[in-house]
Amino acid sequence: MQKILLFGAGKSATVLIDYLVKTTSEENWEVTVADADLKTVQAKIGNSPNAKAVSFDITDDTARANAIAAADIVISLLPPALHFLVAKDCVSCSKNLLTASYIDDKIKSLQKDIEKKGLLFLCEMGLDPGIDHMSAMQIIDDIHAKGGTVTSFKSHCGGLVAPESDDNPWHYKISWNPRNVVLAGKAGAIYKENGQKTELLYDKIFEKCPEINAGDLPVLAWYPNRDSISYATLYNLETASTFIRTTLRYAAFCRGWDVVCHLGLTDTDDENEIKGLKTINEWMHFKLNGIELRDMTWMEYLKLYVAEEYQAEVTEQFDFLDLFEVKPIPATAKSSADILQYLLETRLVLNAKDKDMIVMLHEIEWRTGSSESGVKSLLVVKGDDSLRTAMAKTVGLPLGIAAKMILKKQIQLKGLHIPVLKEIYEPVLKELQLHGIRFSEEETVIK
Repeated sequence: MQKILLFGAGKSATVLIDYLVKTTSEENWEVTVADADLKTVQAKIGNSPNAKAVSFDITDDTARANAIAAADIVISLLPPALHFLVAKDCVSCSKNLLTASYIDDKIKSLQKDIEKKGLLFLCEMGLDPGIDHMSAMQIIDDIHAKGGTVTSFKSHCGGLVAPESDDNPWHYKISWNPRNVVLAGKAGAIYKENGQKTELLYDKIFEKCPEINAGDLPVLAWYPNRDSISYATLYNLETASTFIRTTLRYAAFCRGWDVVCHLGLTDTDDENEIKGLKTINEWMHFKLNGIELRDMTWMEYLKLYVAEEYQAEVTEQFDFLDLFEVKPIPATAKSSADILQYLLETRLVLNAKDKDMIVMLHEIEWRTGSSESGVKSLLVVKGDDSLRTAMAKTVGLPLGIAAKMILKKQIQLKGLHIPVLKEIYEPVLKELQLHGIRFSEEETVIK
């Protein structure tokens, strides 16, 4: 009997767990889901005889290694910082591993051991990264097969609130790890546009985000992701004059979040500075004072730093987060980022019947001889409710499908990979279509 081990049962795991429970029942396999919250796991796996819930401290080396040793394949939906603990044990126990997270230097350090043991570590196998890689490479490989040369590549993706559930001035509700929302953009960004390499520091990421149209949706805006250029080689697009990977938000969110960043509300290292502050209101005024090193009012700040046409909008957003309220700072909050995360989790919550939405848009231009063409490839996925979200579908299903195909030897790669190879993306994208994850494409002749 094939055995699957999943670490993590949080927001992004629900649909994956549904898929694994169904698959193991059909194949007479077994799935074990490990999470700190045993009741959450038990609720998500239901009464399936092929699924079991376990709970232990992930940093317990013995418990973790024993669980991995008993499995045939491991999926980790843990916070990225914890993947390495799982990865080391997977190497030691000779187990294949799948994650939805970016490959970092620690995982890369295991590459030779992974290859030596003939294992497959498939990372970046969720939504973004994941479906973005697969869908983009399908288009790029097709263009190359027809003799075309890609000249411009832009790939946008965002987890948003569906228009029918959009009822707050941020036009955003949290459908995944809230810490990642707070820290978005911290690493800055590097990309190439019109032949020029551009590097942006964190304080510029949300400044003047370009707007974009995606089908008949409301106007969206994008900000660049991390190091786009490093993916140009993986996509075989080193000669493209433009190569950008971005995150989508509604335009108003970017305008408000730029102010959040400017005020230092996402700081993670200001524990000593904010120590002794008692209320959210005190914290907000402390941050305002730091801008000009004087007792600045909110209205003074707006006049100095926010365009007049957006001052009312930003004020409404900050009011909505209770940033001016005399409410106690949570005892567990040690930094500004902690306080902000608490406010986001409290105010930007997906209610039971709310629907989130995933939007992915590839804009690709290429040249064939003397002709130039373009394509827009659009994916829009909506969640069913606040539990089976679009985010959970698009992060979880690629992992589940890949795990099944690896166990059935339909994917037989070895080594450390991301899903840019045809033998991965072709069958996975085909099955994703059966779950309603399907792109629509519009081609144009530029010249």
